[in-house]
Amino acid sequence: MKTITYNEQLKVQPYMLKQRQSLPLDCKINLTRSRIKQWYEKWEGKVYVAFSGGKDSTVLLHLVREMYPDVPAVFVDTGLEYPEIREFVKEFSGVTIVKPTMTFKEVLDKHGYPVISKAVANAIMRIKSPGTSDRVRHKALHGDACGSFGKLPAKWRFMLDAPFRCSDRCCEVMKMRPVLAYYKRTGRTCFVGTMAADSNKRMAQYLKHGCNIMNKTLPKCTPMGFWLEDDIWQYLHEMNVLYCSIYDTGVRHTGCIFCMFGVHNETEPNRFQLMAQTHPGLYRYCMQKLGLAEVLDFIGVPYK
Repeated sequence: MKTITYNEQLKVQPYMLKQRQSLPLDCKINLTRSRIKQWYEKWEGKVYVAFSGGKDSTVLLHLVREMYPDVPAVFVDTGLEYPEIREFVKEFSGVTIVKPTMTFKEVLDKHGYPVISKAVANAIMRIKSPGTSDRVRHKALHGDACGSFGKLPAKWRFMLDAPFRCSDRCCEVMKMRPVLAYYKRTGRTCFVGTMAADSNKRMAQYLKHGCNIMNKTLPKCTPMGFWLEDDIWQYLHEMNVLYCSIYDTGVRHTGCIFCMFGVHNETEPNRFQLMAQTHPGLYRYCMQKLGLAEVLDFIGVPYK
């Protein structure tokens, strides 16, 4: 008889995810509360909420503190947040602020620009890096016997001739390292408000692990992994939960404001065209000082 490993027990079949995503909000709330309770008890209360100030983590913080009012929140102050987000975070008690050791400009200068997607930027970085082995470079260019995972898609091959470097290291340096340092210092594991519907990568992660990711480096729980964006807005309105005013300006995503991952898929006005209207000073800084105009011109994304 085959032994079922712990990781295999956690796997979620695609039809199961679709079933959970189709549940009414009250059922999702109950299921999320059960996930929160399980994680809280597993770690004997040594937990925290990863709080970005965005709508998803705002809902998560509300859910967790309804059950456990003393759970702390952690905000990673990367310097890449909208001013409205930073002010919104200040309205909450029990928030610890952690910071990266490098600025965004230093990351760009050392590693390259976050552009297209993490997978594409990583493949470009591996191919162009002088320290990459022939085997790794070949896999990034042509795939391997296991398939095309990690291979640079043909449509993005022209990026190899870009006059600037590309990299997926930004998130690691600006966000993951401060969070890991906090985890090592306190021993607290995190609740994160990410959802499978956010991206293909997050969907794959949810299908592999479910809500509880027992990673030795950074264990985390995503108790809202099966929610949809509409659920977030319904919860905010029905529960009368205050959210950041930045959303009322037309901004949909409140992550790192200078990040270019996925901007090529956005309809106009895209995130940078909106920024030109709502935050012209930040817009001029990223286009001129950080050189984003050159990058967007090269990949054919409008920004004016």
